[in-house]
Amino acid sequence: MVREYQARLAARPLFTQAVTTSILFAVGDLTAQQLVEKRGIEKHDFTRTGRMALYGGVVFGPAAATWFKFLSRHVNLRSPNATILARVACDQGIFAPTFIGVFLSSMAVLEGGSPKEKLEKSYTDTLLTNWMIWPFVQMVNFKLVPLHHRLLFVNVISIGWNSYLSFVNSS
Repeated sequence: MVREYQARLAARPLFTQAVTTSILFAVGDLTAQQLVEKRGIEKHDFTRTGRMALYGGVVFGPAAATWFKFLSRHVNLRSPNATILARVACDQGIFAPTFIGVFLSSMAVLEGGSPKEKLEKSYTDTLLTNWMIWPFVQMVNFKLVPLHHRLLFVNVISIGWNSYLSFVNSS
């Protein structure tokens, strides 16, 4: 399985990362609905899971893969540790605030709701919660994980985070 993933990643990196992200965003929503909300399969909102998968594969996966490449190419300082801190600062100061807004707005549109209301209700708390978790995760990611696996690392850690996002979005 790992060998197959590596081969797909080498042949079609962006597509493979988008599909992987889509699947893992859906897993995050399944986790939210079944383990956090305890809905049971009969009350599972498959449309919501589909929205999460769509967002992960079409928006977040390609954007995050491109972002990690951008950081790797353009954020390089003399010290490796300074480079890591600068990449984390960019990630948490630019990407995270932007994509939390994109996520909440996208979900509101896909649900037929108001992006403005969704942002007013959830943006600040979601961003603050993000900052309690992701700077540390990204330090490990940028220090230890090769570029071509950074999105996968984030996606695996994101199963819990996506559960949280899905829960916040559905509240």
